[in-house]
Amino acid sequence: MSIRCTVESAFFIAWSFLEQSGELGPPDESANVLLDAIEAQLRTGERRQLMLANKAIDAYRAHAEKSRPAHDCEARFG
Repeated sequence: MSIRCTVESAFFIAWSFLEQSGELGPPDESANVLLDAIEAQLRTGERRQLMLANKAIDAYRAHAEKSRPAHDCEARFG
């Protein structure tokens, strides 16, 4: 399988998962985060689609957590 097909498949897996889970944010930003994560893994020699997708999902979640406004993180009591 070519690198292009591997990237497309990993991206589609990660995108679909995040979309179905309701975690997907703005399309442009989400696509950039996922593709950056996949590209970083490819540079290390990773070629397994599921591993690329899972690492991209982890990177997206970390990015989303970091980008979330501080007031969303505060606990609210009575």
